[in-house]
Amino acid sequence: MTSRYDNRDAALNNIPMYRSLFEKRGVKFIRQFKTPNIYFPTNGEMAQLREIDHVWKTGDRFFKLAETYYGDVEMWWIIAWYNQTPTESHVSTGRLIQIPLPLDKVLPLFMRGT
Repeated sequence: MTSRYDNRDAALNNIPMYRSLFEKRGVKFIRQFKTPNIYFPTNGEMAQLREIDHVWKTGDRFFKLAETYYGDVEMWWIIAWYNQTPTESHVSTGRLIQIPLPLDKVLPLFMRGT
């Protein structure tokens, strides 16, 4: 399964102002992932996907839905991004959200250009 960290550029943070932090951690630098460019599918691309409607209820979490529909809790971000809701606190009970499927067609749409 593809991770959202695959093919991501990383930078080494060795900025002098963080030197005391590095010393406390016993490291010379910290490897940081650069901010990715994640694209939202076009209407034409979305038309090629299948969506499952899900009514948000108390106790729902993106990672639980990702486990149910994708078999992988780490794919929670796809459901969040597809519904343009960065966290569960942005979803109110009773809201209809869509689960995009199949995952092997969804991932390339988000990750193009990364």
